[in-house]
Amino acid sequence: MDLQNLWFVLIGILWAGYFLLEGFDFGVGMLLPFLPRNERERGFMFSTIGPVWDGNEVWLVVAGGATFAAFPSWYATMFSGFYIALLLLLFFLIIRVLSFEWRGKSKSPRWRAVWLGCNAVGSFGASLIWGVAFAALLYGVPINSSGDFSGTFWDLFNLYTVLGGVAVVLVFACHGATFLTLRTTGDLCERAKMAARSLSIAAAIAAGGFLALTVDVAVNHNDKDVFPPILPAAAGILALVLAVVFVFMRRSAWAFAMTALGAMLVVATIFTSLYPRVMVSSTDFANSLTVDGASSQHYTLAVMSVVALICVPIILLYQSWTYHVFRARVGGEEPPHTPVDVLPGKTGDSPTG
Repeated sequence: MDLQNLWFVLIGILWAGYFLLEGFDFGVGMLLPFLPRNERERGFMFSTIGPVWDGNEVWLVVAGGATFAAFPSWYATMFSGFYIALLLLLFFLIIRVLSFEWRGKSKSPRWRAVWLGCNAVGSFGASLIWGVAFAALLYGVPINSSGDFSGTFWDLFNLYTVLGGVAVVLVFACHGATFLTLRTTGDLCERAKMAARSLSIAAAIAAGGFLALTVDVAVNHNDKDVFPPILPAAAGILALVLAVVFVFMRRSAWAFAMTALGAMLVVATIFTSLYPRVMVSSTDFANSLTVDGASSQHYTLAVMSVVALICVPIILLYQSWTYHVFRARVGGEEPPHTPVDVLPGKTGDSPTG
């Protein structure tokens, strides 16, 4: 495998890791307006992701940086074509980040409700845009002979890409619900289990339909054979069906593992369906960007490979340690001794969350 193909695979793995980890963060955020019954339970939900959400976003930074360095033409065309969508994405990510930092700055119910809403809106909006954007890469957008985007913001939307956005939202919401079943106790945990039941069915239907349609789009829009895209698509559908089974069997750990696998296989299906192209042109298929044509020089990819060998293990060790330290469930009858909805090291909130 040459370095261009290797880095295409590695970038796919980085995006899959982002969907795995940030997926349950977004899912918990989307469930904030619905699951907790009081301020204390809302604090518990914030505390489940408070110590890890910023570490999870490292995968976005690394995936974006790797795309820029390894495939600059892909990065440039994608950012010019998806400019408005990515600005919206940045807005949603910013208000979500601010909600973690600012929610605990006041005890006012109205103040806290505003930032809870910002977290939920940011989580939903970012998830929707990620689904639409990744689906648009495969379905095709207007690209001229110079490799430049020649369409408008509305060219990103069609039945397939909207279904991709809805599927990602539902998978992330279900992923968040199964995560909460592992990280909370008491009534909040039971409500998370009930939410996981409904969401797992909806996610399996929407994502299953999206994955099946992705294989069809790969064949008709990207000149692919049914094999190999059908492999990750079938595995993803199976994982989401098993998630439903495990949720109803109350096997929370297995249900979380299956929603995690399902989120990762959505990315794997799109990348498998894309190869050997990275971005399909809807105006003239010959204008599509390919792995070879969009990649950097061999020396750049070689240097990146050395850096990745050094840095990626450090990131994995750091995140593994973080999840180990914050592995305990939150909740219970007595309030915790430290603020539950404030990040470690922060001040200015009450012990009741």
